[in-house]
Amino acid sequence: MCRADGNDGSAIAAYGNFIKHYYDLQFIPAVETIVKKDKKNPKRVLRDVKKQLQNNGIGTKSQQALKLQHELKKEEYKSNSKHKKQMHAERKFKLKQQKKKAKHRGH
Repeated sequence: MCRADGNDGSAIAAYGNFIKHYYDLQFIPAVETIVKKDKKNPKRVLRDVKKQLQNNGIGTKSQQALKLQHELKKEEYKSNSKHKKQMHAERKFKLKQQKKKAKHRGH
C-alpha cells in the first residue's frame, strides 16, 4: 500500500504504531561477544616499547624541573593578566555609566 509520489505518511503511521504497541514489545538482554585481540608483530612491539622508554623528555632532570617551573609561572601570569584585564574593563564600564548618568542629570 505505497503510492508512487511517496507522500503516503507511512513513516508517521509506523511511528504511531510503534508508540501504540511499545509496552507490548519484548526486548532480549544483550548478548556478550568475544572480541579477538589482533596479533601484533613482536618486532613492532619491541620497537614501540623502546620508543616509549627513550621518549622521557628533553634534557636532564634539573632542566625538566626548570621547564615545569617556567610553565607554571606562565600559567600564573596568564591568569593574573586575564584577571587584570577583566578588572580594567569593569572599571572602564562603571566610569562610562557614571558619565552617562551625569550627562542625563544636568546641573
